[in-house]
Amino acid sequence: MEKFISESASDTVRIGKEFAKKLKAGDAVLYRGEMGAGKTYFTKGIAKAFGIAEEVTSPTFALINEYYGELNIFHFDLFRITGFDDLYGIGFFDYFDRNGVLCIEWSENVPDIAEYFDTAYEVDIRKIGEKRREIFIDIASPSNY
Repeated sequence: MEKFISESASDTVRIGKEFAKKLKAGDAVLYRGEMGAGKTYFTKGIAKAFGIAEEVTSPTFALINEYYGELNIFHFDLFRITGFDDLYGIGFFDYFDRNGVLCIEWSENVPDIAEYFDTAYEVDIRKIGEKRREIFIDIASPSNY
């Protein structure tokens, strides 16, 4: 497990950009963290690493935001998703073959989601101050979900 301390939103973006060097098409980034922890800022860093110039925003209301670059990013918000039936309903599994990385907020709402990916990373972002964050990154274990 890797641990980082972020001092600001721009620091979280930088850490996400550095982390993105590990990612390849078909990988998943499974986020944990309360609202406002910095999950979208981390995704902004991943987008920068893949040459995506478009502004990355939270998919809270859209459920899915798509960004196209050297490697595509499909940014999901599963806050209101309660299981696999809901995933099928939003076309989640259709994204597996679209040359991209799935960045998934509130992934813990779907038990065993990690088992659907060859490689899934768990990114746990915890508030430790107004702007400070602890960021833990590890290979996701299906048993954690």
